[in-house]
Amino acid sequence: MFRPTRAVFAAAAAHAKYTANVARGVNRLSSAILASGKGSYVETTEGKRLLDFTSGIGVTCLGHAHPKVSEAAAKQCMTLVHGQCSIAHHAPGLELIDRLLPLMPDASLDTFFFSSTGAEAVENAMKLARAATGKQNIIVMRGGYHGRSVGTMALTTSKTVYSAGFFPLMPGVYPTTFPYWHQMGLPVDTPPAELAQKALFDLSLILSQQSSGKDTAAIIIEPVLGEGGYVPVSPEYMRGLREVCDKHGILLICDEVQSGFLRTGKYFATEYSGVRPDIMVMAKGIANGFPLSAIASRRELMDKQSPGSVGGTYAGNAVACAAAVAVADAFKEERILENVQARSRQLFDSLNTLRSNPYVLDVRGAGLMVATEFASPTPPAGDIFVNAQAPKSMASRVSARCLEKGMLLLTTSVFETVRFIPPLNISEQEMAEGCSIFKEAVEEVVKEG
Repeated sequence: MFRPTRAVFAAAAAHAKYTANVARGVNRLSSAILASGKGSYVETTEGKRLLDFTSGIGVTCLGHAHPKVSEAAAKQCMTLVHGQCSIAHHAPGLELIDRLLPLMPDASLDTFFFSSTGAEAVENAMKLARAATGKQNIIVMRGGYHGRSVGTMALTTSKTVYSAGFFPLMPGVYPTTFPYWHQMGLPVDTPPAELAQKALFDLSLILSQQSSGKDTAAIIIEPVLGEGGYVPVSPEYMRGLREVCDKHGILLICDEVQSGFLRTGKYFATEYSGVRPDIMVMAKGIANGFPLSAIASRRELMDKQSPGSVGGTYAGNAVACAAAVAVADAFKEERILENVQARSRQLFDSLNTLRSNPYVLDVRGAGLMVATEFASPTPPAGDIFVNAQAPKSMASRVSARCLEKGMLLLTTSVFETVRFIPPLNISEQEMAEGCSIFKEAVEEVVKEG
């Protein structure tokens, strides 16, 4: 068991008075100040040890302060901290390409551009799609999340909080239905093929009524809807999307920011459908907490962008790339895929025991990207969702109770959903601890009514 030094706690506690000076627009699960983290746990300045089932929203995929990743980053800090992409190549970036090429879901994804954040990578994917096709419009999935920058806010439809007050947004964006039963007002047990058929019909209307194929550069989709509720897309829908894109000369962008790098039990969630994306977006788990993102595409598409049309001051930072190389090596050396599969079975087995509870509507996900959706509380008259004045929702209450019991667990979407994003190398014992805390929290919240 790790124990941070008293000096670490004292230094962090000394800064507590400055929390009032942090931007109010940031929302937090907890007001605690984190002092340190190791593996699946973090510790606060007050000495409270918390099991982390958030992983920084999927970022610290190998847990906090993974020794090999941290060592690689520290070593790189002593040689070259930053080699700006518009000036020259650097070794860690080229080594990272060598590691990524064999992992791509399709061999045609052979050319990369590295940036710093998921939103930045999404914007670069949009730029590439427009440059490669000569078209401008983008079709997005209802409930999708692609970032909070000025451009990506227009693509994000999971919650209005991300864009409220910031209009006008980027034009040329058209939402279509994601094949999620709750979005369609259908029963939870609606067959995936039926959901796919209805969603593809809605897409056909978008293309015939709002944005023709001649004007549509790309369709962007998360293979597992993230902020929209951790809903895996069906292979039927992905295959249908591929056919639509091929028919109209539209590029298919797969946003794997949250679902990539073994999070769903495969290196990338698109592998479940076998569908080839034209552009793939990556971030989060790529570098275990160091700021790095990327897009991958075909060389023939990437070559249509003029030199100087893409870049960024911190794009593909050398230290972050060195960390990402170490992550890729750790995946193999530490047999992370096998652990994800085993711990996923353990998590689903535990969550499925709650299905008999009338408050539990659904348990879903893939790998260690898993959600439990609860029945929504009765909404105020005239409002289909709970507003800020309504009593706390089931999901929020369960999350808060988990925090009281020593576990960080996030909610997601406008529906009553909690999401499980533990480290990919979480142990059997740690997973059992988290499952026990969650079960107790649900039982207590249900009992309270």
